Amino acid sequence: MHGKQIHRFVKEITLFPKLKKPNKIISLIGARGGSKSIPNKNIVNLGGYPLIAYSVVASRLSSLIDETYVSTDSSEISSIAQKYGAKVPFLRPSILANDASTDIDFFEHFIKQLVANGKEQPDFIVHLRPTTPLREISVINKAINSFLEDDEATSLRSMHKSGTSPYKMFKMKNSLATPIFPSQEINSTNNSRQSFETTYDPNGYVDIVKTNNLAKFRCIHGPKVRIWQTDRVPDIDSEFDLKFANSMIKEKKFETLIQSLVNYGNISKRKLQ
Repeated sequence: MHGKQIHRFVKEITLFPKLKKPNKIISLIGARGGSKSIPNKNIVNLGGYPLIAYSVVASRLSSLIDETYVSTDSSEISSIAQKYGAKVPFLRPSILANDASTDIDFFEHFIKQLVANGKEQPDFIVHLRPTTPLREISVINKAINSFLEDDEATSLRSMHKSGTSPYKMFKMKNSLATPIFPSQEINSTNNSRQSFETTYDPNGYVDIVKTNNLAKFRCIHGPKVRIWQTDRVPDIDSEFDLKFANSMIKEKKFETLIQSLVNYGNISKRKLQ
């Protein structure tokens, strides 16, 4: 890494130094082995590296995340995640890794097993979905800092503005087009997009959960979800999404992530030799 690159690298990592945190913050990356859209999607090759490596490295680069964990039912995913520096102290049961499994299922399993293995329950969990690989570290740190200062929100979810307003969408009922919202008059769907409320799509960039709320509300996010607005980034669910992500890898804003991914990858390769 050249001098200018090192300067930019250090600048971004230290841009948001650690706050005096009340308790421990960890990240959790859920990555089950099965996938119908893309076989082995969570470890598919993106720019020369397995998909999950991007989220593991992004977590490790954050100055506010103490430990990086992966929850998976796959020994192969576990091995790859650990090569890039994640902790995988146990595997997830296959019953919690099928198409019908929910986030709360594997979150509860993870916390229960973590405590059973003698670890302290963290107060905050940063949820990084492996299917959203391209992140700026400063965005993650800003989101964490902001959430730590918010006493009312039960969680934080990253979102971007919706490309198409749901007020202009339809569902089908008896072969007829029906507005998504029951109270909406059908001809109003022809109104301009600007005449409707702005809506947001969750994107998996960075979500933050207060751990105690998992048991309190029996759900991930609770009733007061703070929106953290981000740029639109690739969400990998198809070959087209992979091509889109590949086209964005060289963007300057992802330089720190990609350079660190290269460095961690080289370390992993040397360990295997």
